[in-house]
Amino acid sequence: MSAVFVAGEVAARALPVVGGVLGAGGVAVAALPARVRMRAELRRRWRSWAVAAPLFLGACLAGPVGAVALAAGLGVVAVGEYARMAGLGRGEHGVLVCAAVAAPGLAWAAPGADALRVAGVLLVAAVAVAVVRGDATGGFTRASRTLFGLVWIPVALSCLVLLDADTALAVGIAVAFGDVGAWCGGTALGRRGPLARPLSALSPNKTWAGAAGAAAATAGALAAVGAFSLALWAAVLAGGVLGDLVESMVKREAGVKDAGSWLPGFGGLLDRIDSLLVALPLVAALGVTA
Repeated sequence: MSAVFVAGEVAARALPVVGGVLGAGGVAVAALPARVRMRAELRRRWRSWAVAAPLFLGACLAGPVGAVALAAGLGVVAVGEYARMAGLGRGEHGVLVCAAVAAPGLAWAAPGADALRVAGVLLVAAVAVAVVRGDATGGFTRASRTLFGLVWIPVALSCLVLLDADTALAVGIAVAFGDVGAWCGGTALGRRGPLARPLSALSPNKTWAGAAGAAAATAGALAAVGAFSLALWAAVLAGGVLGDLVESMVKREAGVKDAGSWLPGFGGLLDRIDSLLVALPLVAALGVTA
């Protein structure tokens, strides 16, 4: 698989679609009356979207250097949040940071690297700290959590580089719209009835109504940017829903509500990109393109 950074139909449509949605959303949240309970929260979320969307679009359209920088930047912040939740030490955190910086660059320089070699490097990196320190009490747990973090964050984000520009853009936009659709679906339809049932015991607040909202919003986003296909829609939807539950699993074991507190309206970066971290590698593994 090799990355081909050529602006195509998705890139041409992405800017007006995202700009239009952000503009309409800004007007909507500004017009919310004071009695609306979530007005302040919705406004904070819109401000975060207004900053994040141009950064994502600009990086994806800037070519391979932009995609590498985006993946590395997201990775460094995300592995820091993960290391805190997983109870990892400085050594393991350092391994994750190095991987977050190096993996996107390696994906660009050697997109066809043998999977077995990559797996071997990840395994050695994950166990190195615990083995060198002779940790006989918690070494296995720390090494396992480090290996999971390496695959979940740096490897997954490297798919921003491995996928062609149009597909990376389409996946990112569809995941973002899907997250909004899931919230809207859960809020509007998840109060009672069969759709109010939780998807998993990992997160009782994530319901079938939210999944239905995500399905509709994901399909709409892909169609709006000219990238809809049944295979791509199914991969993004499945990856997005699963990714959300994966982070819920990590947070539940860590005993925290959010991965962080610095991102207005969302908590931490992992709370914002959790769906992307599974959708990207699933799309790449299936070989689906926009």
